[in-house]
Amino acid sequence: MMANLRELIPGAEHWPHFVRNRSEQFEARFSLVEIPDNPSLLFAGMTGSRLPVAVAHGEGRAEFSGVQQLDRLVVDQLVALRYVDHHGDATERYPANPNGSPGGITGLTTADGRFSIMMPHPERVFRTVANSWHPQDWGEDGPWLRMFRNARVWVG
Repeated sequence: MMANLRELIPGAEHWPHFVRNRSEQFEARFSLVEIPDNPSLLFAGMTGSRLPVAVAHGEGRAEFSGVQQLDRLVVDQLVALRYVDHHGDATERYPANPNGSPGGITGLTTADGRFSIMMPHPERVFRTVANSWHPQDWGEDGPWLRMFRNARVWVG
């Protein structure tokens, strides 16, 4: 929905339109994402993290109007999340990328970092008990809780 409102969001003019997954079905699974360097206030201090995240959507494939639109987002470092395979490489292959978005893109932000969109659902796995597996050293809080703490710090 927020991608469809991009004309109202300063700095979101290059965001894609989200369309039906390549699989032509609703995808509900755990996928692995990486947080590349980006200005999103939500992902401050999380650059380089590779984290499991819940996915639940039928229309998550990013559709760009052209290669220039995609290239602009990459060059400006506005890609906030991307699906990666078990080697940590950005992927377009199913099932590691459940929607088929180019470059594994599944989250974007604005240049000032105040507005971010994403298709996965980190709010479903911010506690370790919500994960099917987690390392012992995670304790009670999962790594996605940092995103919500970042938002709280920014709000003041």
